[in-house]
Amino acid sequence: MSVALRVQALSKSYGDLQALEEVSFEAAPGELIAVIGPNGAGKTTLLSIIAGVQAPSSGSVSRVPREVGWVPQQGAVYAKLSVAENLELFARLEGLADPPGAVAGMLAQTGLAERARDPVGSLSGGNRQRVNVAVGLIADPPVLALDEPSAALDAAQRGRLWEFLARRAGAGTTVVFSSHYGMEAQRYAHRVLVLVAGRLVFDGSPAALIERGTGGGGDLEQAMLGLLDELAAQAARPR
Repeated sequence: MSVALRVQALSKSYGDLQALEEVSFEAAPGELIAVIGPNGAGKTTLLSIIAGVQAPSSGSVSRVPREVGWVPQQGAVYAKLSVAENLELFARLEGLADPPGAVAGMLAQTGLAERARDPVGSLSGGNRQRVNVAVGLIADPPVLALDEPSAALDAAQRGRLWEFLARRAGAGTTVVFSSHYGMEAQRYAHRVLVLVAGRLVFDGSPAALIERGTGGGGDLEQAMLGLLDELAAQAARPR
């Protein structure tokens, strides 16, 4: 298997708080990987380190920041600028050789060509999030990291977003995303990483997690609860 992203023994501490502890995994080109877990598990910390937004306390990421597109939960686009103006600004910040060409291509890919002249602040939540994703992809990175990309979207908007991301994965982009929607990870992810208190406690397919957490008779959300109960029972056993 060729490797598009390698995360090795990644740890991050903030004073006495251990946000990540020795997290390691590899991702292949075109994989869609969901990072799930309870609040405070370290999901955002992991993604932001992969994207180069912050440095780890120890460990390594195989990609340099310019090779990872970053889509934070709160987008960094400018509300008063148009969709096209935002994309061109970020294309120039990335140092692309042909910013107008990159903008035209991204508008076509994301279905935002008809909105190109609209100020971002006038768009619906779904279209604003498509702009955020377009900014993350403007330099055509091999890896895309997204933090809760569908958190503020309704069901129809989430569906359109994931159709687009699935097409990108089909074209070879590795997509690593966090989500609170178990059914979203179950439907779209090829693999699931479960973080609990900064530790990676599961790495496998959604079906494998469902089998482990529910015996195969439930969904991913029920499987997560089952896994957490299993881990709590293990921790409570006398040593």
